[in-house]
Amino acid sequence: MLKIARAHLINFRLLMRIMGWLLMIEAGFLIFPAVTSLAYGEDDWLPFAGTTALTASVGLLLAFRSRPTSLHMGKRDGFLLTALVWVVFSLFGLIPFLFCSHHLSFSDAFFEAMSGFTTTGASVINSVSEMSHGIHLWRAMMQWIGGMGIILFTLAVIPMLNHSGGMQMFNAEVTGITHDKIRPRISQTAKSLWFIYLSLTLLLILLLWAGPMSLFESVCHAFGAISTGGYSSNSSGIAAWHDSVYIKSVLILFMFLGGVNFGLMFKTLQGNFSALRKNDVFRVYVSIIAIMLALFALAILIRGQYDGWQSVTIDPLFQIVSTITSTGFTVNNFESWGPFVLALTFVMMFFGACAGSTSGGAKIDRILYLFKNADNELYRCLYPNSILSVKVNDRVVNPDLVSKMIAFLCIYMLLTVGGGLALTLFDVPIVDAFFSSFSCLSNTGLGAGVTGYGNNYDILPDAAKWILSSLMLIGRLEIFTVLVLLTPAFWRR
Repeated sequence: MLKIARAHLINFRLLMRIMGWLLMIEAGFLIFPAVTSLAYGEDDWLPFAGTTALTASVGLLLAFRSRPTSLHMGKRDGFLLTALVWVVFSLFGLIPFLFCSHHLSFSDAFFEAMSGFTTTGASVINSVSEMSHGIHLWRAMMQWIGGMGIILFTLAVIPMLNHSGGMQMFNAEVTGITHDKIRPRISQTAKSLWFIYLSLTLLLILLLWAGPMSLFESVCHAFGAISTGGYSSNSSGIAAWHDSVYIKSVLILFMFLGGVNFGLMFKTLQGNFSALRKNDVFRVYVSIIAIMLALFALAILIRGQYDGWQSVTIDPLFQIVSTITSTGFTVNNFESWGPFVLALTFVMMFFGACAGSTSGGAKIDRILYLFKNADNELYRCLYPNSILSVKVNDRVVNPDLVSKMIAFLCIYMLLTVGGGLALTLFDVPIVDAFFSSFSCLSNTGLGAGVTGYGNNYDILPDAAKWILSSLMLIGRLEIFTVLVLLTPAFWRR
């Protein structure tokens, strides 16, 4: 009985040691913006240097002073560590914002850091262009780290976790319904996924640099596009390069790739092209984009917004891919396309792209499961005794998985409504409240531009920012990983 009881205890010492390693990794990332500010002769190198030293010191203390009696990590340990890591990373990641030349309040800094790590892309900074190069790079790096996943990076660089609950952390962080290992060991899977992610990032940097962007701007926007985060180093965002068809075309391609399942991408790069061609979710992903492009173009023509071939091809396609992948980049005339386009945008924010990608939203996989299950239920209305199953990619889906998916979508909508209601308590207009709630939960960050806040959340009261920050975290970790921590059963022995 003693062994059974111990098996249910959370291994806090092991979690603290792993947290220490993670903080040392974050300290390593913080060196880059510190060096960048120093290279540009900016005073912000000092806050970054201090944050690096503090983060590394706390990491070393936790890693080498925590002495776990067991290296075993159970399912509950994985859930707790995964949720905790994103909060702790944001708490240390916000420090440079507190002491930089254009400093933020604590609430604003936490919002900015959480928005970055969760790749939401919502911002409270009034004039982004006035910030230092170090701050620009750190904002870009936060979303790049969070895009593929903090835990996933750790699994790639700390092989020991392959035996210490790595699969539990992998399942708790990676987006999607099911998580297939593409390599025999979980650390090998993490390395393969990060290799693809890094390769796409480097390629995008070179392609953007070949256009009108500087090298620094290319790095910042490449990090924002492939992670589907959406932070920009320019106050005007992508509108600063609105005349460049080349820049928009390159970003469309890589935002699209950011919305593809990276495991599927790995199989394709291995030569298994049939996996991509026969994948139901990928086909639906492409189909939705094609249908939306036709609808956007029609709406633009009806409203008399036609202004050359770009206005019905490149511009709407850019906005569609940016929205469905939850990147949040916008073209400068987006709001003039009318309420029908905004309604379609809302639908795409909900759908999201493919599971296993860096995008937010509910994911097309779940929507596909929902429609197939609904079709079965309609058929049973006519033939009650029929036995039907949900089938995706020529594989029968476990009924328990379908039930979990339906529960996910129900909770997703309840959280959107609950978040919107909570925001109205702080005098946020009702439409803006619900749109902001939905935008942050879906990790899109697009709500400000279409709800009157001018692409900036600084107008909201601090309490509203904390609510939205919580929704960002819940949305990025796909609800269950966070909400399970609030259940009494999780803490019960």
